[in-house]
Amino acid sequence: MSPSVGVVLPTHNRPEMLRRALESVLAQEYDGEVRAVVVFDRAEPDPSLAEVGGGDRVQVIANTRTPGLAGARNSGVLALDTELVAFCDDDDEWLPGKLAAQVDALEAAPDAVLSSTGIVIDFRGQALPRLAGTDRVTYDALIRDRIMSVHSSTYLFRRAALLDIGMVDETIPGSQGEDWDVALRAARRHPIVNVDTPYVRVLWGLTSYYAQAWETKVAALEWFLEHYPEIADEPGAAGRVYGQIAFGCATVGRRRDALRWSARALKANPKERRVPFALAVASGAVSGRRVLLALHTRGRGI
Repeated sequence: MSPSVGVVLPTHNRPEMLRRALESVLAQEYDGEVRAVVVFDRAEPDPSLAEVGGGDRVQVIANTRTPGLAGARNSGVLALDTELVAFCDDDDEWLPGKLAAQVDALEAAPDAVLSSTGIVIDFRGQALPRLAGTDRVTYDALIRDRIMSVHSSTYLFRRAALLDIGMVDETIPGSQGEDWDVALRAARRHPIVNVDTPYVRVLWGLTSYYAQAWETKVAALEWFLEHYPEIADEPGAAGRVYGQIAFGCATVGRRRDALRWSARALKANPKERRVPFALAVASGAVSGRRVLLALHTRGRGI
């Protein structure tokens, strides 16, 4: 008998996108039970969503834990008693075949905590596939490279194993990168089982890159440096994270900090490609928003 699956959809005031995400989850062809929990974070729950899909497949609750994405995810996990738990963000969509293929892959690796899939980035109507290029993602690989396709909306966990390694960390500033953290902890126990097919459509935009968001992102990256010292020991990883911090500092006008982190990035990795962007923004030659727009158009990010 196929294992039961519970899907957590955290949301904050995006009703149209949320319904599309929820419908994509409930439309999956899968032999086992599929239930969804929609978690409203700092927003009034919409009880009408319980009618989507018919029957009693959808539960609507409020985030009862730390305000923010991490707390909302954990509220959903705790509301479920299914064998497997999956995540789907409210602005993303599962594509046909995602769940069945992923459950099969996870079942074939009984010691694994987590499975992921490839993604398709949707940026202003452009479809840009992103794959990991492997069916196993190791802890070391995730330290070296964030791996864009190992994305929260692809995650499928064994619920008991997730509770054992610890749920989503609610102490990360702004919940920025919380999916990377939980993936690292899962991969530390066993490589992530990856179905390298683009089974999730991920909507990209610039709404999350306002100045205050970058202050939070810088704080979160510093949290990762403190909690994962291996990052500093790997030149490519150190250069990447230092370069991201430099860009964030430049974007919010912290020019001196941007220069300091740029220097650290180049020392770790003289070829670090984020440094020129950070220096250009710090100099006032271009805005951080414009750099991100250019990168996003090519399916890339900082």
